Amino acid sequence: MDNLNLTTLQSGQTMVNDVAMDAFAAGFRGNLLTSKDTDYSEARAIWNAMIDRRPGLIARCAGAADVVRAVRFARDNSLLLSVRGGGHGIAGNAMCEGGIVIDLSAMKSVRVDPEISRARIEPGATLGDIDKETLAFGLVLPTGINSTTGIAGLTLGGGFGWLTRKFGLTLDNLISVDVVTADGELVKASETERPDLFWALRGGGGNFGVVTSFEFQLNPLHSEVLAGLVVHPFADAEKVLREYRQALEAAPDELTCWVVMRQAPPLPFLPAEWHGKEIVVLAMCYCGDIAAGEKATARLRAIGKPIADVVGPVPFTGWQQAFDPLLTPGARNYWKSQDFAALSDAAIDVLLGAVRKLPGPECEIFIGHVGGAAGRIPTEASAFPQRSSHFVMNVHARWRETGMDASCIGWARELFEATKPHAVGTAYINFMPEDETDRVEMAYGANYARLAEIKLRYDPDNLFRMNQNVKPVAAVRAA
Repeated sequence: MDNLNLTTLQSGQTMVNDVAMDAFAAGFRGNLLTSKDTDYSEARAIWNAMIDRRPGLIARCAGAADVVRAVRFARDNSLLLSVRGGGHGIAGNAMCEGGIVIDLSAMKSVRVDPEISRARIEPGATLGDIDKETLAFGLVLPTGINSTTGIAGLTLGGGFGWLTRKFGLTLDNLISVDVVTADGELVKASETERPDLFWALRGGGGNFGVVTSFEFQLNPLHSEVLAGLVVHPFADAEKVLREYRQALEAAPDELTCWVVMRQAPPLPFLPAEWHGKEIVVLAMCYCGDIAAGEKATARLRAIGKPIADVVGPVPFTGWQQAFDPLLTPGARNYWKSQDFAALSDAAIDVLLGAVRKLPGPECEIFIGHVGGAAGRIPTEASAFPQRSSHFVMNVHARWRETGMDASCIGWARELFEATKPHAVGTAYINFMPEDETDRVEMAYGANYARLAEIKLRYDPDNLFRMNQNVKPVAAVRAA
């Protein structure tokens, strides 16, 4: 760090004096970055290019001791605090304006114990980092669908993907965490140690502390799965979606099939005449015996007359990276999401109408197929609220030029409002943009009151508020 005279590090009218800053820096093992450092611009860039914030200080932590030190520094100096894991969150809460960022991206260790099928994972690890280590032992952690996503935000908000129906949410496989609380103490939380905090961390997002280590139970998985895409013309979309819905009624837990509706990218297996035209994609994965998977996917693959069917045995690590090229950093992104108990005819009609009005070539709607093992866990077992939903809709507006902001955001909001009558009311907080703060209580449903009480005990001053914020219960009652 070039200069410790941090005139930009502030929260409201609070400034950090040189003595306090020098004392903090002297005991910090990682790197401290300000706007004067050459790495600052890269360090403040996150996945969603709509977020352009300039923190006063980025504290790139080397270990748990650095995290403890940074939390205490932020608390003692009344600084706005944000926490960066993978920096992939749509709301952009990894970065704050003018305050301090606790950057965990250098803490990437993944240690697997194959004897007990467990892994100890640091918060800066990505899903790709984790798959590489666990699958070397024939083990897997169920996570998301983009290998560059960070494990920390994914887990604290839920975590669902291709293996959720078989093995549950990412947070359902969590055994314990080491977490730095708002008072600057490093504690352990599990089912037997601080169980209330452990309950809240499983779905409550970053509201309750900074996790420095996750302990997960792993699950057996062969290196290959039966996975791939079946692509249909949009003209057949209504028939495809209705038959898709019916085919999933008897789907085994090993089978997951998502829907993506968008303009066709220039994929090598699609005829050139389809590039840029609206399509409906069935993206499926069977995580068991390949022969059994061929039978389980047969009904889905028999729907209509697809343009292409590229489903086959593939390494799971490869399938986990299949969507990465469509989700690279640097684009402007705005999401809106709904949970559905069922995909009704009326909901399908609304979705198809929105696809006919796509505002740009990278905008899409996807329907995540969940339920299975994740849906058989009681709602009250963890803070994660939406166990009853069988489908999760994400309206993914994605574009490059600022001049498209209004049309893309407007399209996403319009579809969100139109699907409300068909949704169950809860929401996946990892899919909620920064302007949905008024939706947080509804998103958590019956679990919100308990979350607010736990927040009051562990973070009464709301130090950890750069998130989908759960306010301490006293603030809720005063509102």
